[in-house]
Amino acid sequence: MGTTTISLNDEAYRVLKAQKREGESFSDLVLRKFGKGNPAAILAYLEETKPNIELAESTRKSSEELRKKLKLAKVKL
Repeated sequence: MGTTTISLNDEAYRVLKAQKREGESFSDLVLRKFGKGNPAAILAYLEETKPNIELAESTRKSSEELRKKLKLAKVKL
């Protein structure tokens, strides 16, 4: 199983961490709270916690710019 890194503002992190049970990973927490891909539950949670849209957009733009600047080098083995 792969992993994906996500960015959360401090408030969102504190909210998630407060919901975490002992021995539970954040992945376990997300699946417990939202099920496997329940869009209605995810939307309800995001509306309740009021995500930082400006931060999300800034992160998206920065990521896009970084990807454009990265160049893969060919390596001969």
